[in-house]
Amino acid sequence: MIAFVFPGQGSQRPAMGAPWQDHPSWDLVREATEASGRDVARLLLDADAEELRDTRNAQLATLVLSLVVLDAVERIGIEPAAMAGHSLGEYTALVAAGTMSFADGVRLVAERGDAMAAAAEAQPGTMAAVLGLDDDEVATACARSGHDVWVANENAPGQVVIAGTTDGVTAASELARELGARKVLPVAVAGAFHTPLMAPARDRLRKAISGVELRDADVDVVANVDGRPHRGAVEWPGLMAGQLCSPVRWRACLHALESLGATEVVELGPGTVLTGTVKRTLTGVRASSVSTPAGVDALVEQLTDGRSTGGATAPEGEALSASERLIVSPAAGVFTPDAALTAGSDVRPGVVIGRVSDTEVRSPFGGMVAGVLASTGQRLTRSQPIAWLRAG
Repeated sequence: MIAFVFPGQGSQRPAMGAPWQDHPSWDLVREATEASGRDVARLLLDADAEELRDTRNAQLATLVLSLVVLDAVERIGIEPAAMAGHSLGEYTALVAAGTMSFADGVRLVAERGDAMAAAAEAQPGTMAAVLGLDDDEVATACARSGHDVWVANENAPGQVVIAGTTDGVTAASELARELGARKVLPVAVAGAFHTPLMAPARDRLRKAISGVELRDADVDVVANVDGRPHRGAVEWPGLMAGQLCSPVRWRACLHALESLGATEVVELGPGTVLTGTVKRTLTGVRASSVSTPAGVDALVEQLTDGRSTGGATAPEGEALSASERLIVSPAAGVFTPDAALTAGSDVRPGVVIGRVSDTEVRSPFGGMVAGVLASTGQRLTRSQPIAWLRAG
């Protein structure tokens, strides 16, 4: 069973979009620019490290690059049974699971970044990673500091992030060292994210969330706030808003994916931070990451034990083996499936399986529908996967 995980702020790096410029999935960058009113391509190609450290830029760029990677992976027929994302990455997971549209996800994350940056400017703060100390002892260091500082991320065994005012983080860091922490490393941010100091951003985000149409998720998405899987649309407004002032319970999220049956956890997006937390937290679960087109090919090799069909360079519509095929969108637009397009149904070559706006979608293959990859009302780009067939 495959689970996808998506990184949060801090994984971004200069020119991280460069390997994707000539890939069909790059079309999403143009859509993101239109949805956000910001030049996302420039952020992914030309912004330097200092510009990308700005919360407003880091969140938008990381979300879009992660969804570009997701699109490339979906094009070759790999789909997960569950998902999770770290902080910002939770929004990526919700777009990936169909809970919100791509455009709404882009706009909501742009607003989230703006709100968090404004809150940090009004109440400056910082964060630090505490290594080699139990969670309870880190919490004790925060409580004993006498300042506003809290546990912000429970990432992996012996890896906890604290956040608060500068004085609070300094005092708690010193106490953590006295309690036996191996290292305390500053995190290069200007805000105390996932603490009560983000309350103004939470209030602003709630208003933005109220204007977004949410749908039930296609697969389980494990939430940062409680470390539990959720699908219902009604649950997510509270979970998303609550996340800003609550610790990211990432270790609990990973254990939840394991409990759901995950044997492969694949990090999609820039960096390998989450891959490291999986390796530190779960035994018997294989962890890997994809951040480039070459990584997509490597993932196919890994999942098929070397029996690759060419990965991203395979003929359009080809999936993971000679007996499996993808039906892909012939155009960009909103997808409306035929009523007969359901898992387990039989499809004949040339049959109409739905429409993308005014364009008919005809299957070039025959076989049994192994999975439907696009949902009703979803906006598709050209060549985006719609259904996965298993040839008879």
